[in-house]
Amino acid sequence: MARVARSFFPVTALGPGRRLGVWFQGCPIACPGCMSRDTWTADGGREVPDAWFGDVWAAASTRGATGLTVSGGEPTEQPEALLALLRAVRSAAVPPGADPADVLVYTGRELEDFEALVPGGLGLVDAVITGPFRVAEPTTLIWRGSANQRLHLTSDLGRQRYARFMTHRPDRPPIQVVVDEHTVSYVGVPRTGDLVRMEQSVRTAGVKLGRPSWRP
Repeated sequence: MARVARSFFPVTALGPGRRLGVWFQGCPIACPGCMSRDTWTADGGREVPDAWFGDVWAAASTRGATGLTVSGGEPTEQPEALLALLRAVRSAAVPPGADPADVLVYTGRELEDFEALVPGGLGLVDAVITGPFRVAEPTTLIWRGSANQRLHLTSDLGRQRYARFMTHRPDRPPIQVVVDEHTVSYVGVPRTGDLVRMEQSVRTAGVKLGRPSWRP
């Protein structure tokens, strides 16, 4: 069993192409300024069986998923569940005419810690973004929240898909807004001040916010 905070498809703001995004629940790193404080508690989110990973990937794959992005929370806090997800994607058949899907994992750990905490995991991913979010070290590099975070390319597919993004600095970061019956989710890596401006704009539009996930 695993605990996940949420999953979305398609995600277009955290990696190239149209991706399945899976956010694991639970994070002891608790970076100040994190926009996803709702994923910190180990008993939050929802419990899913390991078989869920194969099902959710199969559904995304049939809809044209080109990759998987794993975030959190901190995925290395649930190493067996993370491996179950990665193996489900790697063992799935590639749809006729489609390119292989790539896997991007976000972790607040450093690369050597990821390897130690998730034995064999590095061989199942194509790119890893490592390091805790540091609010005092802003960056404009795509898909990274602070200047200390590093994008590691760990396979030929990863180098093929991500090499051109290593130093890419877009004018504006890619962001998605996902709305369901109860929540509004901000998917992507905002820059300094973006969340405050978003709050102000929706309130000006007459939208009443509950408790934002980035507020203590």
